[in-house]
Amino acid sequence: MQIELDVTMTISKMYDYMLYHMFTRFQGILIEAIGILLVAAFVATGHGLYLFIGIIVIFSLPIALYIKARKLVLLNPMFKESVHYTLGDKGITIKTGEEIKLRAWEQMDKAVSTGKSIIIYADTGESVIFSSAELADKRQAMVEMISTHMEPKKVNIRG
Repeated sequence: MQIELDVTMTISKMYDYMLYHMFTRFQGILIEAIGILLVAAFVATGHGLYLFIGIIVIFSLPIALYIKARKLVLLNPMFKESVHYTLGDKGITIKTGEEIKLRAWEQMDKAVSTGKSIIIYADTGESVIFSSAELADKRQAMVEMISTHMEPKKVNIRG
């Protein structure tokens, strides 16, 4: 069985990926925790400076990530055209323009889902982002394909 998809990168998809990537890491969680602690300090002490700095800390990272996602998608020529993906028993075939490359399932480090997409990380540092809108009726088949070919400990995809 094969699953074929054409994927075009958008700012929304890139932003969702960057949010997931940042807020599943210690650094992103720590920054948001500091912001929340500053707001809590305002509640405890009533000093407005704590609230002001806390709000800046809480919202600065998501805003910065959105700006970075927008810049990446708009300025990177790689994201101008769609990419054709074929998921099969050997792995994921990626076709961009005239270039075709195969990433074997053994090269995949992990597969995760966010509220808006399924992300597959390869050991080469590449990531493949499939949005729920693009998957539509192929989502269940894709989850089964990934779960069949990757070790269970590498797959964290929610319904």
